[in-house]
Amino acid sequence: MGVLMSRRQTVEQVQKVSLAVSAFKDGLRERPSTKRKAEAWGGRRGTLEHVVQEVQEEEEERPEAAGPSQTQREKSHANRAAWERLRDGRGVEPEEFDRANRFTPPAFVRPTRELHDDEPLEISLEQREQVSSDEMCKICEVWTAESLFPCRVCTRVYHDGCLRRMGFLHNSSAVEVTETAHTEMGWSCYYCDNLNLLLTEEEMYSLMDTFQQCKIIPETCLTQDNFLHYKHLLHKCHFERPMSEEQEERAALQFSALDPDKKGHVEWPDFLSHESIVLLQKLRPQNSLLRLLTAKERERARATFLPLSQDSQGLISEGECRKAQHTWFRKHQKEAPSCNVSISHVGPMSESSPASSGSSRSQEKTLLGTEQEESRPVDWPTFLKENVIYILAARPNSAAIHLKPLA
Repeated sequence: MGVLMSRRQTVEQVQKVSLAVSAFKDGLRERPSTKRKAEAWGGRRGTLEHVVQEVQEEEEERPEAAGPSQTQREKSHANRAAWERLRDGRGVEPEEFDRANRFTPPAFVRPTRELHDDEPLEISLEQREQVSSDEMCKICEVWTAESLFPCRVCTRVYHDGCLRRMGFLHNSSAVEVTETAHTEMGWSCYYCDNLNLLLTEEEMYSLMDTFQQCKIIPETCLTQDNFLHYKHLLHKCHFERPMSEEQEERAALQFSALDPDKKGHVEWPDFLSHESIVLLQKLRPQNSLLRLLTAKERERARATFLPLSQDSQGLISEGECRKAQHTWFRKHQKEAPSCNVSISHVGPMSESSPASSGSSRSQEKTLLGTEQEESRPVDWPTFLKENVIYILAARPNSAAIHLKPLA
């Protein structure tokens, strides 16, 4: 009997120990998940996701007198979604967009800068590049000969039906694609059309931080007053002094170039592309920008330089180099009033613009300076470096000029 009691006690002790061990293991399973959450939150600091998270927290902490209304909640949700699309480089994507029977848009991966990006890059003038477009549609990977529409910047080709199902082609722009894709003017695909996708994650973080400080709301149009106010804030933040009259005039000219249809405002995609290319011009050296050019863009640069270099040394004048900076935007001259219009007047300017009153004085100053620099010889490497930023700025299909060259 004594032996039976000792066995029963042993079994009960083993059961108690097993329960304790199981409870201890369950506690260990729960602890790492909390730690992982903390690590994930800490690792996200300094990234684009952290910026979006900060915007969301600021909106949630905003005091409301009697609680948020339905309209305020919808506005907050739309603003939050706009910041997320800005972070992901997707551009405008309406909330009511019908995705039924559509492909899933690809995830955009922002580029990273390599260690050798700033080193000199040699691009030969004599060695031409044989550039040919892909044979299969980038989306469905099917070949259907002449029905494919090539991009004028990269080698990708697309079906118009695939672009529609991806949500990148609407009825308003379908005619433009079909009419221009096979012409000399060309058409840019949705990758090349978005200059914001050239920014690295760190550069995009810097741009979003600037927008937050200057109270810029994503996906909103900017009037001329808003645009000039933003430029004033930006200049004062960087240089701790107000813009000069000449700088304000230059900003007004840029606004007119971004508003070619004279609507009185700049569309958000055009403003975002303008700010993205300005940031690239500010942060990256010319050698790094040259690495962004595609083979098609390098060939187009050769085709522009070679007819100008008539001498045996392969040099052109400063004036010819400046005129070439405007040739990248020739794709916008669909309705030129006459064939005698100079390509230096590609950048449109509104007569009602505050810059128009002093534009004649500025043009006289520029012409005098240009005449003095006419004799400066420009070789092929210099030509490429001075034109690379304008070649990149001419990628979008929009009629807006995202970086207006000097007159």
